[in-house]
Amino acid sequence: MEYTDKVMDHFSNPRNMGVIENPDGYGKIGNASCGDIMEIFLKIENDIIVDVKFRTFGCASAIASSSVSTEMVLGKTIDEALEITNKAVVESLGGLPAVKMHCSVLAEEAIKAAIEDYLSKKK
Repeated sequence: MEYTDKVMDHFSNPRNMGVIENPDGYGKIGNASCGDIMEIFLKIENDIIVDVKFRTFGCASAIASSSVSTEMVLGKTIDEALEITNKAVVESLGGLPAVKMHCSVLAEEAIKAAIEDYLSKKK
């Protein structure tokens, strides 16, 4: 399986890895077929994502997708972050093998779940 240099960089040196205590938004998504589990923690002020961390149990593609997606949402508004698609995650990584595309979908879904969690707490 061939990975781009950017995938390998994010896998070897993941950005924003860790946990935020008492996050404003939390999302956890798992894929039963491959066993990958992705958690996203958001710190949000005035509807802007001011901090984001992730914890992922999975393959290189899952970790790289998590890492790059956290970079993509940091500093964005909630609405901007909700517009980030798995396709944008894949493009940012310079591509993923076809059998690993589900990893980028997990990243998109985990971010959306964390934002939905935040919005549900705001009400």
